[in-house]
Amino acid sequence: MFVRTSVVDHLKVDALSHSSVAEIGDSAFIHCLSRALAVKREEELFFTNEGSFRKYDVFSMPIPMEPIVERMTMQTTNLKPIIKVNNIDILGASAASVIHIGSSKHIAMEARVKHIRQLKPDIILGSDGTQMFL
Repeated sequence: MFVRTSVVDHLKVDALSHSSVAEIGDSAFIHCLSRALAVKREEELFFTNEGSFRKYDVFSMPIPMEPIVERMTMQTTNLKPIIKVNNIDILGASAASVIHIGSSKHIAMEARVKHIRQLKPDIILGSDGTQMFL
């Protein structure tokens, strides 16, 4: 692993939430996973038995990871093996995000969200008073 020293004089992070991490230092592996069911309902109802990720394919489908086949040649010359930053000011990180100062060898990030909209059916009354759903 190519190593440089990271120097940050001041780091300010206002908020970290939902499994987010502020990592200072080198890492061999970083793996983050976030899953969410986002349900929007016209009428506020909650049933205690709902919310299973297994019911939705989006959470179990494999993510296609196509191999990179392009040939690439790169030459790098670092006059100083130091990355220097005076100030980092971050408002917030959420949903398995990583704020990382340092070197990493392997990083894998995954976020899967299923959006569900549940709207009440439109009901119209027929001329004879019967209800019809649209």
